[in-house]
Amino acid sequence: MGVPPNDGKMEGWLYIIRSHRFGLQFSRRRYFILQENYLRCYKTLSISKEEEPLRSAKIDSYIRITDNGRESINRKVFFIFTLYNTLNENDHLKLGASGSEDAGRWIRSLQNSVLKECPNPEKEFMSFSKKNWLPSRFGTAKRAHRQRSIDYYSLLHNEAVTSDVIAPSPWKIFGCQNGLRLFKEAKDWDSSGRHWDDHPAIMAVGVINGAPEAIFRTLMSLGASRSEWDFCFYRGNVVEHIDGHTDILHAKLYSNWLPWGMMRRDFLLRRYWRREEDGTYVILYHSVIHKKCPPQNGYVRACLKSGGYVITPVNKGKESLVKHMLAVDWKFWKVYLRRPYARSLTIRMLERLAALREMFRAKAGNYTSDISSADSEVKIMLDQAAAEDIKSEDISQPKLELNADFEEEEAEKTISGRRSLMSLNDASDEFFDVPDSGEVIAFDHLENDWFPEVSQEWPASNMAQPRLSSAAVFVKKIHDLAVQKKGYMDFQELAKEENVVTSFGNTLQKDSACSLPCSWATSDPTTFLIRGENYLKDNQKIKAKGTLMQMVGADWLRSEHREDDLGSRAGSIVQKYTAQGRPEFFFIVNIQVPGVTQYTLALYYMLKTPLEETPLLHSFVNGDDAFRNSRFKLIPYISKGSWIVKQSVGKKACLVGQALEMHYFRGKNYLELDIDVGSSTVARGVVSLVLGYLNHLVIEMAFVIQGNTEEELPEVLLGTCRLNNLDASKSVLV
Repeated sequence: MGVPPNDGKMEGWLYIIRSHRFGLQFSRRRYFILQENYLRCYKTLSISKEEEPLRSAKIDSYIRITDNGRESINRKVFFIFTLYNTLNENDHLKLGASGSEDAGRWIRSLQNSVLKECPNPEKEFMSFSKKNWLPSRFGTAKRAHRQRSIDYYSLLHNEAVTSDVIAPSPWKIFGCQNGLRLFKEAKDWDSSGRHWDDHPAIMAVGVINGAPEAIFRTLMSLGASRSEWDFCFYRGNVVEHIDGHTDILHAKLYSNWLPWGMMRRDFLLRRYWRREEDGTYVILYHSVIHKKCPPQNGYVRACLKSGGYVITPVNKGKESLVKHMLAVDWKFWKVYLRRPYARSLTIRMLERLAALREMFRAKAGNYTSDISSADSEVKIMLDQAAAEDIKSEDISQPKLELNADFEEEEAEKTISGRRSLMSLNDASDEFFDVPDSGEVIAFDHLENDWFPEVSQEWPASNMAQPRLSSAAVFVKKIHDLAVQKKGYMDFQELAKEENVVTSFGNTLQKDSACSLPCSWATSDPTTFLIRGENYLKDNQKIKAKGTLMQMVGADWLRSEHREDDLGSRAGSIVQKYTAQGRPEFFFIVNIQVPGVTQYTLALYYMLKTPLEETPLLHSFVNGDDAFRNSRFKLIPYISKGSWIVKQSVGKKACLVGQALEMHYFRGKNYLELDIDVGSSTVARGVVSLVLGYLNHLVIEMAFVIQGNTEEELPEVLLGTCRLNNLDASKSVLV
């Protein structure tokens, strides 16, 4: 468990995640302390201040932290995050926590350390470049000392995770059942919510007497304890583990709660989850097709068009507000089952939330207010859920136990004396740790429980390995091919077209009336909330009144590789202005979606006034990448679309450079920001889901440079955009 930050200090037990030369991962338990922008590693709990750490690493503005999600390693579930040095892609450190809350606290503390080390752009960025910095800046404890005396922490303000968009709720209440409020999603033509679709989106809302993490682990588990609350679920298994935030599940339903004569149903689902900064958990499901799990005899495969849970902490995290949503096509003959029956069937399935509430109420006892007993109850539930996670979600792999020392002796020689994140990886100083009493797996208990079916794929490993044997190279190549080949399908592949002449900046048509499909327009700035003039005192946000720049074009492209630096392309809108010697400055946001087909969405904004008249924008344009990463924010909004997409995207401003890898291209009259969506497992999951619904979405975005001082407030939007029903088949091939 990690101890919450106190005076900038964070400490607790974490696991260093490494890989054998055969590609199998293992873990080592270490005690970490984060203080004064230094991350120190100890083999045991540090007793005195004089004790020297095993390793020490500097956390500065060139470190990026990514959330890798949950993984099962040697029959233990970890919530993993990775530290990357953006100046050296081979310099990284992979860490795991026992719980998602613990991982979230560490990620937040590390990100705060990164932002604290961001220099003042006016005084330092003009004279510093990447060449002035060493490719790695981490060393031993003796070299660890504070190099800056300026306290930037006062500039950081933890904003509550609320909506940064002003939008009406599409949900209309229609009843209350088993202590749950029931809502239906009203369509645009039915703002009152009186009419019902064939497959309506219905949501149940209730308060559960349990911590969000305990509820999350319970909902994610496919083990035997699910029978304590899920009266619909018969059995399930993980068909494919895609990454730490996404997997493919097969779930079979009991038939005794279905109408008489109705055949048994099953689902094949893509499950995606994430944790928000305020402790809210989001779990999303939708149906997919997978070659490894075709329809089975005796079952009719129902279609979950949209579904999931949102678990929000209330009452200081002791309780949780849980929303459970479903939109199901039950695949019945309409002559046999009329529309009201399908609706009642979905409502019946939503009543699982009431059963979950009663289970937590029973386990909590007589609503005890004793915090210590409540914490112990949560820990018991987490341990139980973790044990079942191992059984239900660990994809089977060869039981190969290796001693790590024989390979790490050479690794130690390679990195000795090198100041990098890799120095925290505990090279060859000891054997595997003996697990403590809390880590020993109760195998006798596991043998008595039902083991769901699992596929035979190995989990993906993101760690690059040195010197593989010939046999290991062959195994790893086969493994990589299996991981890279997408086994499920929820997005139609496109027919290839011949290359056409591209006029960059004009490949997506403009439609100010917002009526044409596959077009762009600008959004109303007053839809978005930004930091007001007194934000540093009252934390209040205000409606944006306008934008600093004008949107003048957009590109919707696809190709076989990344399309970087569009502003420099011959014939582009930027180069046309350059050729004419005009003074206008361009700001380009290039969003890159990786895959077999690389999609590129580029938005072009133009500033007509001199850049020097806007000091913050001038500092951003001419500043260092670290400063840019700490200030550039995107506010997303799905104004029209499915609930599952709206929930996955959210409506909260995001510091893009802290979550995703960004590349900047500075030209004579432009700055281009290339955002690599594939650099984050969380973002990849969101974009993969959005692509499947793209033709039916209206996506709105606003961009802003975050203001951290009184002189930089109030904030001003750089620009907005509205994308209407983008069609992947209409993207331009380059």
